[in-house]
Order: sequence, then C-alpha cells, then structure tokens
Amino acid sequence: MEDTADRVQAQERLLAEFTEKTGIETELVAIAEGQLTTVLSSAASSGELPDVIGALSLPIVNQLRTDELLDTEAAAQVVEELGADTFAERALTLTRDGDTQLAVPSDGWAQLLYYRKDLFAAAGLEPPTSYEAIQAAAEKLDQGDVAGIAASTTPADAFTHQTFEHIALANDCQLVDDGGEPALDSDQCVEAFRFYGDLIREHSVAGNQDVDTTRATYFSGQAAMVIWSSFLLDELAGLRNDALPTCPQCQADKAFLAKNTGVVAGLTGPDGSEPSTFGEVVSFAILQEAATDDAKQLVAYLMGDGYADWLAVAPEGKVPVRTGTADDPQAFVEQWRGLDAGVDTKAPLAQFYDAETLKAVEESPETFTRWGFTQRKGELAGAVTGQLVVPKALANLVNGTGDAQAAASEANEQTVTIAEELGS
Repeated sequence: MEDTADRVQAQERLLAEFTEKTGIETELVAIAEGQLTTVLSSAASSGELPDVIGALSLPIVNQLRTDELLDTEAAAQVVEELGADTFAERALTLTRDGDTQLAVPSDGWAQLLYYRKDLFAAAGLEPPTSYEAIQAAAEKLDQGDVAGIAASTTPADAFTHQTFEHIALANDCQLVDDGGEPALDSDQCVEAFRFYGDLIREHSVAGNQDVDTTRATYFSGQAAMVIWSSFLLDELAGLRNDALPTCPQCQADKAFLAKNTGVVAGLTGPDGSEPSTFGEVVSFAILQEAATDDAKQLVAYLMGDGYADWLAVAPEGKVPVRTGTADDPQAFVEQWRGLDAGVDTKAPLAQFYDAETLKAVEESPETFTRWGFTQRKGELAGAVTGQLVVPKALANLVNGTGDAQAAASEANEQTVTIAEELGS
C-alpha cells in the first residue's frame, strides 16, 4: 500500500535483494488505499489473495480480522521469532485483539505538536507538553502577525478528527468506556472539546483550517505552534519543492524553521494519567491460505536485514516500531537517524534537527494510543472517523455558536447511532 512511483521502485529493489538471499520469488502489486477493499473482494472470490500485504493501517487490519482473512498464528510466530521485546509495546498492543497478534507492526507516524523554540525561549516559556503549557504559550505568543497555534477545523476533513483525537487522548477522553459503550460525552471529553474550542477561537487564525492551510500558516512564520504528523519533518527542512517554508528568515536559509522547531509527542491534560500520542501503526499482514513459510520469511526479512531499507522508503513517516535486535537494542533507531528523507532534495533529518527533537520522534511509538482499538471497538472507531463525527460536532464550537457540552453530546449521539447500526 505504498503506491507512489518512487516508493514502488524502492520496494522492488528491496524484494529483489530478498529473492537473491533466499531464492524465494516475489511479485509486488501496488494498491492505493481507496482501492484495497474492492481489489481484495475480487481476489478472494477468485482464490487469488496475496500472501502478504504491507503498510496496512489499523482500521484495515481490523477489517481484515472481521473478514477472517488474517493468518494470526503466522503473525504471532514472526513477532516471537524477532523478539516481542524488541518492538514498542504500544505497537504490539494496537495490533492485537486480546491475546491474538493480528499482524506484524512495521512502522508508524505520530501526530506531533511542533513549536517555535526560538519564540518560546525569548518568552521564557516551557515546552508545550500539557493543556496548561499549550494554553499559556498560545496566549503569550498570539500577537501581531503571529497566531498562537494553527490546528485543523474543517468539518469535512479527517485531519480534523486526527488532530482532535490527539488532544482528547491527552485528557483520557475515550471513544468508549470500560463496558464498550460510547463515552464522548464524558467529563474528560467535554473538557477536551472546551480546550480545543477555546484554543481555536481565541488564539488561532480565522476561517476553516485544514492539512494545507495549517502547514502554510506555520511555514510562513505566522503561527507559534502547529499540530501535524511526522510527515511534516522533511518539508519543514526544505526538502520538498512544492511545500517549502516561506517565513522571512527562510529566504536566506530554507531550513531556518526546522532548526528553530521543537516537537512534543505525548501530551497530558488535567484528567490524563499519562502522556498520550495519536499514532498510526502500519503493519505487514499474512493472509489465510498464504504460502505461509515463504510469507513468514519475507516479513521477518523486511523487519530484520531489510528493515532499514523499508524505513528508508519514507523515514519522516516511517518511525521504527522495532528499535533493534536482542544483540543491539537500538540498531534500527540509529540507522533511522541516518536515512535520507525528502522528495526533491535528500538529506538525513539529523542534519536539520537536534538530538532532543529527533529523540521525541523516535520515542513517540511508546506513547501511541487510539480510540477504540484496545477496547476491541476498532470497527466503531473506523466508522466514527470515516463519517467525520467529531469534525462536524466541532463546527459550531469553533465558530463560537455552540458550547463544549453540546459538541460532546452531539458527537456521542452520532457514535451511539453508528454503534447500533454496526451491532456493536
């Protein structure tokens, strides 16, 4: 499911190396995410399912589990062979159904809070790791042409959901309670809606914001903070020509913002018990009726000898969830730091970001969490995201015509309806 031309070429080289070492022939078929369900349905009916699918998101892994297409025993055997203790615990948890390992987690990307270290230092502010610190920074730095923060608000954009879920998880706002019932109207969620609404109304830029406008605002130097995924790292460093930083200082040094930006992964709210990060874990899935022994060898290779080359496909968005081996526990993290990122220009991220910033990115999988998946409500979580329940509920709140309780209640009512339709 890495289907762009340059990534396909990188994968073909990697698979050729696997064949050379093992003698096992491979065929790569690149599929866009939106086409996967149709292609799999057709393949299943004709008895031609693939042996392995790579770069599968959590919702799709969960769907394959529901459709009983996964060889979970093979996935568990690969994880055991590689050493479960060499993986980030949260990555394994998110790819399990109870004690059943559904797939082999390969890498992930984190939703991060990027902030201007230079502006924070000049104002004597602490890094924005909590609701309180974010609020204090947004208030103090929101002046002149600079907004306190840029964050997504567009009702028809899944990026708004991801951004809000990142903030909500910090306050232990969960999609469902311990009994599996929708809980978006809990006190923790009401507080998350209130915090997000106040932050956007009082200290962000006017109008609906989305994945492009939030990036553009931060890149122009007109926001002190922005919430975006780790895929921003190479663009922020000036390595992609169609998304270059445009701040005044960037004219002389296009990496100015990267050098003056820090990141926070795990956030905490007043009701949160531990730092939490919205993170997408992607996986290798071995399917039922696969050529199981060969498939296991392939996945083990891609997570071992070939792992650095797999991460190199897009290092800024492929943070390793396997840090190393039993003999060298940090081997893959150290290799990741030296991988060339970027599109039009290639360079290691370590050339632009200090060790503290990269460490926050590297360690982000340890705080990954998601609504619903650990409570066996992945199908509900996927439907709530897909139907844009939260972005729509936020609309009145961020434009000042609604309140937090009403937004939380609206989101929860929609979630209850979806749960009933799913029979979950």
